[in-house]
Amino acid sequence: MELEGQWWKEELAEDIYQALRYKELRLPAYKGQSPQISLRRYFADLIAIVSNRFKLCSAARHLAVYLLDLFMDRYDISVQQLHMVALSCLLLASKFEEREDRVPKLETLNSLGCMSSMNLVLTKQALLHMELLLLETFQWNLYIPTAAHFIEYYLPVAVNETDLHDSWPMTCMEKTMLYMSKYADYFLEVSLQDHAFLGFVPSLVAAACVASSRVILRLSPTWPPRLQRLSAYTWEQLLPCVERLLIAHDSDVKEANKQKCQQPSVQSVQTVYPVPHQYMQQPTSQYVQQNCQPVIVSAQGHNTYLPQPTSMQVSTAPLHGLGQPQTMSAPMDAKVNMPSRAYQVNALYPRTAPCFDR
Repeated sequence: MELEGQWWKEELAEDIYQALRYKELRLPAYKGQSPQISLRRYFADLIAIVSNRFKLCSAARHLAVYLLDLFMDRYDISVQQLHMVALSCLLLASKFEEREDRVPKLETLNSLGCMSSMNLVLTKQALLHMELLLLETFQWNLYIPTAAHFIEYYLPVAVNETDLHDSWPMTCMEKTMLYMSKYADYFLEVSLQDHAFLGFVPSLVAAACVASSRVILRLSPTWPPRLQRLSAYTWEQLLPCVERLLIAHDSDVKEANKQKCQQPSVQSVQTVYPVPHQYMQQPTSQYVQQNCQPVIVSAQGHNTYLPQPTSMQVSTAPLHGLGQPQTMSAPMDAKVNMPSRAYQVNALYPRTAPCFDR
């Protein structure tokens, strides 16, 4: 978004925040109609791996995944071409959000271990062609707010000295702020990995990440008045998104504990990403905000935290419409050898919950 420095601490912070809120109301509609939607998790992970390798900002990573989601929603793309699309989305997002010297170079991209493991070689002509197609799809407008932009505005007031931890005064404000930042980053990554979060506006997702972090850290009240005033969201409005985040957190913790028991002394060298599946089912459980009446919500398997060259099918309709796909020639020069079942990437990108000594 080309926001310089720590914009959330400047005089125009509130004006910038309101401009982002206004913009998010006009985001293109996401319909979840891509035939390759089952592979979305894998390509979101691929973007995250490459993004972390080049130490790109979280705003660039979130923008790249959002561009990928919208593009997949409109295009019927082969699996081989999706590698090119995902990396082109990341390059465009980094050009928009990062300084020029931090944008990944083609030669460096091709030298990555994950690229060689997929037998994928990018060419300049193919990247330029795909970037042009992406820009035309989005009408050359990449001014798209994401949860990563909003969370910067919420975090400075996410913890206050008046907050209580397990009903006791906090002993170390600095340490609590560190935990809050780590968990907020974790929940931001969780929100990238399931397209269900596209059903919420980015500002609400960011607020839910802060609220979920406060739940995990056992801070009370769960959603204090200062955060409600700043975000303009009530606890009841955040609850459906918070529930999804906490379910994913529980799943990650259980998976981490399971792997720890199975391989206590072996560190993972290679990460295998299976085809993603739907996380959410619909039994019932309960999340309670302290100082409020209990709210019954749907959830699955969680604890009670509180008070504890080819062609592609292209839709010529605008992004807001469905339309019937039409065939459009879109040559791809990338050479891809897809694995037969599980997707393997020679890099470690865990989405495990951060663990801290409280």
